[in-house]
Amino acid sequence: MAPTSTSTPTALRPIVVSGPSGSGKSTLLKRLFDAYPTRFGFSISHTTRAPRGTEQDGVEYHFTTREAFTSMVARGEFIEHAQFGSNLYGTSVAAVKEVREGGKCCILDIEMEGVKQVKRTDLNARFVFLKPPSLEVLEQRLRGRGTDGEEAVVERLAQAEREMEFGAQEGVWDRVVVNDELERAWGEFRAFCVPDEQG
Repeated sequence: MAPTSTSTPTALRPIVVSGPSGSGKSTLLKRLFDAYPTRFGFSISHTTRAPRGTEQDGVEYHFTTREAFTSMVARGEFIEHAQFGSNLYGTSVAAVKEVREGGKCCILDIEMEGVKQVKRTDLNARFVFLKPPSLEVLEQRLRGRGTDGEEAVVERLAQAEREMEFGAQEGVWDRVVVNDELERAWGEFRAFCVPDEQG
């Protein structure tokens, strides 16, 4: 695993961001990177799914084959990995190391199973959970996107319910941010990610 001293300054400790699809992760992360372009770096995950739309290899994801992915697992090259639907996703040791060596705080946007795995490593990360106000609101957001069919929406909602149960567990998270109002949620999220900045 990626060794990290427990004395690592808070500003450089990796931040694990989790929350169900539709919780506003992408929106808040985009604002964070726009506001602090030189402070944070994104850990680019590996996936076996096909690129969507204008996605590029090495930008949104490292797109790879199932065979190559499982070989990386066997070699211990992932900090965390999991399967969602028929696809595999993982955060590599190299991806986090690359961000840290650039002097930036590494952001990991990962799902519930990945969070459990990171908790068992010596990454010394900080953990924040983004929570929608309710499953009903989440369903409205997912359907409002218009990007998924009915089967995919139902699958995402079932997964979201499991993730929200996990998000409610004590002792897992350093901060839980309820994204019911964007500006307030952004303020809480920014304060967590940039603890040395006042106001």
